[in-house]
Amino acid sequence: MNYCDLAPSYIRAIAPYQPGKPISELERELGITGIVKLASNENPLGASPAAVAAMQEAIKSIALYPDGNGFELKDSLVKRYGVPHANITLGNGSNDLLELAARAFLTPGDKVVYSAHAFAVYALATQAVGATGISVPAAAGFGHDLPAMQKAAKENKAKIVFVANPNNPTGTFLSADDLLAFMRGLPPEILVVLDEAYNEYLPEDKRYDSVSWLKEFPNLIISRTFSKAYGLAGLRVGYALAHEQVTDMMNRVRQPFNVNSVAQAAAVAALRDTSFVKKTFELNRRGMVQITDGLTRLGLEYIPSFGNFVAFRIGGATAMYRRLLELGVIVRPIANYDMPDWLRVSIGLESENAKFLSALEKAINQQLNGENK
Repeated sequence: MNYCDLAPSYIRAIAPYQPGKPISELERELGITGIVKLASNENPLGASPAAVAAMQEAIKSIALYPDGNGFELKDSLVKRYGVPHANITLGNGSNDLLELAARAFLTPGDKVVYSAHAFAVYALATQAVGATGISVPAAAGFGHDLPAMQKAAKENKAKIVFVANPNNPTGTFLSADDLLAFMRGLPPEILVVLDEAYNEYLPEDKRYDSVSWLKEFPNLIISRTFSKAYGLAGLRVGYALAHEQVTDMMNRVRQPFNVNSVAQAAAVAALRDTSFVKKTFELNRRGMVQITDGLTRLGLEYIPSFGNFVAFRIGGATAMYRRLLELGVIVRPIANYDMPDWLRVSIGLESENAKFLSALEKAINQQLNGENK
């Protein structure tokens, strides 16, 4: 008997999400050390000392179940954003929140709209509940075409629209004015999930107060994470802000203890450590210049990014990815985003960025010498 046949057809059709290659795997595979991982948009500074101290304290109570309601973390978010507890859903990373929105509101056959080249989990979360995803072609420069997405959502009577700002893996940015025009052009029965996982990396002149929009748009769900700028990727903790009725439905399908006690304690401390987030932002700003200047020097096209990563075009991207692995640098191929000629590199420490650029130049020379043989 083929037990796969017991699963619904839409589950069997899913191609599982492929995470970035871990350092340990490459060490085992190639037997090399001194590896630099710039594949998963992690914080090269790690977590703040305050968060680490909070984790160490929380471990003392590890035998007890975590607070299933996450009161202390929600209370910290209430103080930061001025929203009630009833408007907050906690998640095992922001991925969990995207899936909670899909599970709470979608049924087989429902329509969901998202942009081409947008985060892969939107399509996966949609497919996992039997809904139908509609990928709208991107605008020039690989960004979201909001007017086209608005049209597709209305014409197809979509239940949910996923919007990433900034977008992963392209790093593109949508202005507050464009987002507001988009929201105001949608009927209130269409939910909009605004994924702001990289919100903390926005330059100050690009920042906007999306939380204040919840008063005007009860159909808005804002998802954020502690995995990126806060450096807690290994703990998996995020949160969603939305109308209390939307939050109520998401909490009905949420696992009771989906955010562990260590993660909750670390997130509370991380949220308070604004100096660490500022340090992260400044490091990323400098690293972005370092890498984009290097890509320009090497004659490579890249997409201007507002996140903590850059996508760049390079001939023979798959072979180039492998060459970089052999040189001890892990980046991310993004062919699964319909970008087969592109790689994505995360911003690291200055020394890590330098190693990447040096390895990239060497790999390009290897490629040219191979082609000339």
